[in-house]
Formats: sequence, C-alpha cells, structure tokens
Amino acid sequence: MAEGPRKSFLMEPTGTTTVTTTSAAAYPRKILDYMEGFLVSKTLFTACELGVFDLLASSQRPLSLEEVAQGIRASLDGTERLLAACTGLDLLNTHTLDGQVIYSNTEQSSVYLTQSSPVSLTQSIHYSSKTIYLCWHYLTDAVRSEEEMVKFMQLMNSIWNICGRDVVTAFNLSPFTTIYDLGGCSGALAKQCVLTYPECTVTIFDLPKVVKTSREHFVTDDNQRVSFHEGDFFKDALPDADLYILARILHDWTDERSIELLTKVYRACRPGGGVLVVEALLCEDGSGPLTAQLYSLNMLVQTEGKERTAAEYTALLTASGFQNIQVERTGKIYDTVLGRK
Repeated sequence: MAEGPRKSFLMEPTGTTTVTTTSAAAYPRKILDYMEGFLVSKTLFTACELGVFDLLASSQRPLSLEEVAQGIRASLDGTERLLAACTGLDLLNTHTLDGQVIYSNTEQSSVYLTQSSPVSLTQSIHYSSKTIYLCWHYLTDAVRSEEEMVKFMQLMNSIWNICGRDVVTAFNLSPFTTIYDLGGCSGALAKQCVLTYPECTVTIFDLPKVVKTSREHFVTDDNQRVSFHEGDFFKDALPDADLYILARILHDWTDERSIELLTKVYRACRPGGGVLVVEALLCEDGSGPLTAQLYSLNMLVQTEGKERTAAEYTALLTASGFQNIQVERTGKIYDTVLGRK
C-alpha cells in the first residue's frame, strides 16, 4: 500500500521503550542486508560446488532449467530456486527463447567462478564453504551460549518491530475485533495490532513451550487485549474469531498442508471474517525480489515449504474456501494477502 512518510512505533524486545520516528529512518536496509549476508554466501558456495557455472561455460550456449538440473544432477524445484537466486545476485543472466527461460553466466561468473579460468576463485570458495563456513556456525557458542528459542523469538520480535506496522495497516483491520495470531510466537505482531486498532483483542495461539517463553521474556498477561492460547493449530480445535493471522507460517509447509490448515481456519472463522497471510511474496515472473528468492532457498534447507507468488497464495486460499482475495505489497520484506469468508 503506497503512502507518504508516517510515524511508526517500535518497541524493544522488553516492551519498555517506545521510539517514534519516520518510516524511512525506521527501516534499516543495510542492517537487514548484513543479517542475511550468509544467505548470499551460501548461494554462491552451493552454485559453485554443484558446478552450475562450469556447466554453463562448457555448454557454450545458454541452457534451460531442465538442462541445468540434469547437468548438475539436482531436482527441478531446487535447481529453479538456486538459479533464481543466482540471477537476483547478478551471477547469471536469463533470456527467453521460444517462451522458455534459459540461463547463461555473467561476465564476472565466467571469469571468477569457473574452474577453467586462470583467475578462478573456486578453490577459495570451496574452502570457505566446507571449512570456514562450518566453523563460524559455532561462533556464538564460542562467545556466549544462550537458549535457542529465546534467540529465535528475539529475531521475530525485532523483525515485526520494523515491519509489523506496515503489515497490520496494509488493509484496514478495524472491522475485525477478535483476532487470533496463529503461531504468534513472541507477540510482537499482536502488540502492533492492538497499538493500531484500539477496539481489537489479539490472542496468540502457539505451542505450550512457546507460550511459556513468551510470557517469561516478551509479553505478559497484564495487557488485557493481548492474551495466550496454548495449542497445536494442526491438531487442536481453533476458537472462532473474526480474523486469523498466519505470519511466516505457510511458507514452512507444502501446498497440501497449507490447504489443510487454511481449511481448518475457514471452518472456524466467523461469517464475514477472514484470514491475513503475511509472507515474503515472489514476483509472478520469477524476477525477484532477491530477499524472497533467498528465503525460498532457506525453506528448501530448513523446512518442507517454500516462498510463493501472490497467485499461488490466492490459489491456496481459494481452494480452502476463502473468497475476495486481495494482495497488498508493503515495499518491505513482508507482504499481505487477505481472504474473506
């Protein structure tokens, strides 16, 4: 949703300090780039280790997705995501020939990322990937050890402090007074909702251990408008509500599991209510954005899911019974898709 500069409210993970600033100053692009730098490095490492650039160089012509996947002996799905991310990183060029996308090396990739080049960096890249990268995985433990769940929840908290207001204002959510945030984790997005919409209440629906940690470190029950419900949203019944928020949830799951969850949400949803899906949306033509392309590779490593286009989320929502699907891009990492019952 395009709009001019506005004020946004960012809360520290403890919830004790409120900072008011302009939306431009509140979006630390450089810091986010640093945070996700390892995604870029590992994308480069993987493409080199699989021989993507060598294959394209030896072919002496652009290759299709199917040809690259066969040449590096990898799945079509994984290869497509890898090539998309390499394209976004300007390591590959894409062309369209007879309606088919074909890939070729950029000049820099030909010079520095092929083993046949006299100034190749591939040996250094292999060593960085197989040795140095693995050692750096333990850097935090070497400095100071913390509970993994708290660290993850602090990450989620900080992301929604930056992007949360844009997410909850992409659509006017004021008609929805009873909201359930499924997998709401640290409660940062729930806090953004109640700050923005004074009439709403938000219940964080999450696993018992997550609720316990949230209460201890992030959100208390003192705020009557933010509460908790312990449960597994796949296994347990969902209380009825006006709106259900699924933020960074569906990208963890296959289409089949996503439809299963969305159908369950649809049945619990009150008439006239809806579901708000918050995810990093891919462009329909596969051209980006780079952040979503890298996140999709991350899903390949960590989960059974993937990042999707707006059309793909619309199809999932429609298959689950939702209608009047609307999409709003925030201009930041996460976008929103609203479906109504």
